Amino acid sequence: MSLWRTLRVALAALARNMTRSLLTVLGVIIGVAAVIAMVSIGEGAKARVAATFASMGTNMLTISSGSSQSGGARGGAGSQPTLTWDDLAALRVEVPGVVGASPQLRTNGQLVSETGNWQTSVNGVSTEWFAIRSWTIAQGRTFTESDDAAGRTVVVLGRTVIDNLFGAGVDAVGRTLRINSIPFRVVGVLESKGSSAFGTDNDDTAVIPATTFVRRITGGLQKYVAGSIVVQTADGATTRVKDGIAALLRRRHRLRDDADDDFSVRDLSEIAEAQAASAETITSLLAGVALVSLLVGGIGIMNIMLVSVTERTREIGLRMAVGAKPWHILSQFLVEAMVLSLAGGLLGVAAGIGAARYMAASFGFPLLVRPDIVVLAVAVSAVVGVVFGLYPAQKASRLAPITALRWE
Repeated sequence: MSLWRTLRVALAALARNMTRSLLTVLGVIIGVAAVIAMVSIGEGAKARVAATFASMGTNMLTISSGSSQSGGARGGAGSQPTLTWDDLAALRVEVPGVVGASPQLRTNGQLVSETGNWQTSVNGVSTEWFAIRSWTIAQGRTFTESDDAAGRTVVVLGRTVIDNLFGAGVDAVGRTLRINSIPFRVVGVLESKGSSAFGTDNDDTAVIPATTFVRRITGGLQKYVAGSIVVQTADGATTRVKDGIAALLRRRHRLRDDADDDFSVRDLSEIAEAQAASAETITSLLAGVALVSLLVGGIGIMNIMLVSVTERTREIGLRMAVGAKPWHILSQFLVEAMVLSLAGGLLGVAAGIGAARYMAASFGFPLLVRPDIVVLAVAVSAVVGVVFGLYPAQKASRLAPITALRWE
């Protein structure tokens, strides 16, 4: 009997008990759908983490001062100023692989315009900061090196600040506002970056020249940087630059070989990789749990196929009596089991993509369905059908024709 005829007979047999067939493949549907949905959400989570850290800056290192200590109580990182402006200048020229470096000074300030007021973070940086943070300008321009050197009162604003000070959609370039009662002229508007993975609004910020920040906003610590330093490295040179910065700062700060660093250097790519690895581990765990549903679905297929063999014993005996070989009977029931599992796999793919689309929209993740996982899930469902359909098929093929014909 040809494969096409065998398939037609299998489909006819399954169609006679459509409800039972659908219930039989429910476990396979759930298993395949769960695998696709979990892997898709995991991939979306990894993409979200990568996008979040890319928005913070590419190949970026953050250098912070050391911690203070008083009476056995230690302050947090940056509580003891140790980084100097000369350190910053040395980093730019003495460490190979450094593309750019900028101070990052921060405080909260009250911004007041003619139409509103808003409290936000005020950042004092150099012109290199925009490239380090991969932050482009939507309107106007950034401040220039001459603005920074002269300490001019110019400011670049995030979209949230613009909306609250001047109104949504208003062109604020060229307008004047006050930061802590000091007049500033708006020279640019930052491209919107939205919320970070931690829920903070990236666009709720004001950026001014570092020199202006020190002279007009907070005052300075003379030779010390009252904040952190951000460094952009060349591609593939992050680890080497990190080691070079540590060696340079230890030498400049005259630290003994057995002394601890009085600074810290953080690599954002390491944090991103750790978070991506965590998301991948969780995804693998959830996918493994979902695969158990496929196993349960396979057991369901085997049970129903055994019931089908019992119900169709007389049919089997009749077919053998008219010349059907044992392998004909074996292939018949194997094809039925494979059709069930493949149908469940295809329905599971549709259900999994639908579930992934819904969850991605709920969590705000991008929808990333991996074609290889879809193919693998369908292939596994087919294997499940063969493995768990083999025993019932063998049992049917080994029936004696006379015994089968006399079966009540």
